[in-house]
Amino acid sequence: MRQIVLDTETTGLDPAQGHKIIEIGCVELLNRKLTGNHLHVYINPQREVEAAALEVHGISNEFLADKPLFTDVAQSFIDFVEGAELIIHNAPFDIGFLDHELAALKRGYKPMDQYCSILDSLVMARKKHPGQKNNLDALCKRYMVDNTQRELHGALLDAEILADVYLMMTGGQSSLSLGNDEDDQQSGGGFLQKLSADRKPLKIIRPSEEELAAHEARLQDIEQSAEDGCLWLKQ
Repeated sequence: MRQIVLDTETTGLDPAQGHKIIEIGCVELLNRKLTGNHLHVYINPQREVEAAALEVHGISNEFLADKPLFTDVAQSFIDFVEGAELIIHNAPFDIGFLDHELAALKRGYKPMDQYCSILDSLVMARKKHPGQKNNLDALCKRYMVDNTQRELHGALLDAEILADVYLMMTGGQSSLSLGNDEDDQQSGGGFLQKLSADRKPLKIIRPSEEELAAHEARLQDIEQSAEDGCLWLKQ
């Protein structure tokens, strides 16, 4: 399965108010393995970067002045992500900007969800950790992913960090702690961990026919004995 972890930086918060994308960062996962293949572009938005946004990502108007326009990079971007599953933290924000930029070109581009499936890692994190902080920095701490290089937001760096967080978040329980982020911080234990790009793919162990039959028999026993039946069979 091909997945693309994506992040953007922008001039502000709302494309409806004329704000534009200034950076796109993407890293590729193939069968849950970082391939080293990536796409990274800075974009001249042809407008000023808001002061509040500048404080977040540090990308200045002067730096962007000689960068390509979105129209110059749109097709190469679509070619890179098409057919993949996009993994984005707070996907409506990035997809809203991308859809707005593509539509503004008036070159027949479709919405992003017609090129790719989209997985919102923020929604996933909130389901796994209700009532806790689930921004990228909090998840790095929770899953012991190294984000020490992240003084400012940057699309490619954030995409690389999110790829590690996503793989840790979907690969099993990170710790036995049931406390909140503050409790975890005060415990003083743990270590920073960064997944290796050259690690082996996870082994897929499929059940035997006997195991499947035993599983089905157990479900039927629960269906007959439980007051509300077997919830697994209702899925």
